[in-house]
Amino acid sequence: MIHRLHIKPNSGEPIYLQLTEQISRLIAAGELIAGDELPSVRDVAKSLAVNPMTVSKSYQALLAKELVVRPRGQKMRVAEIQQSALEDKLCMLLPLTEQLVEQAKELKIDLEKLQALIQQSWK
Repeated sequence: MIHRLHIKPNSGEPIYLQLTEQISRLIAAGELIAGDELPSVRDVAKSLAVNPMTVSKSYQALLAKELVVRPRGQKMRVAEIQQSALEDKLCMLLPLTEQLVEQAKELKIDLEKLQALIQQSWK
């Protein structure tokens, strides 16, 4: 899983949020399934060259979202997720969609052209 995580230190978005969002997406996409172990905080921190507290904060956010569980004495694992939670995947795209629409409006790109651009990118 570590190889699928990429941080952008200069993006302005806190690194722990980047990690939380990426792991959430891996779970929502089914690339990480219930019972899969997450790598240790130390391993992720070393691999991404970030502070272990940053990774720990991300893992705590995942626990708060109930996407992962930490059974006593065991590694953190992906939680059993209800189907309704997986159906909320579109909600994860809402901020990006709003940003895209806002930028398109600023550039005076109409909906039809924006849809064509999305269609082209989809291929």
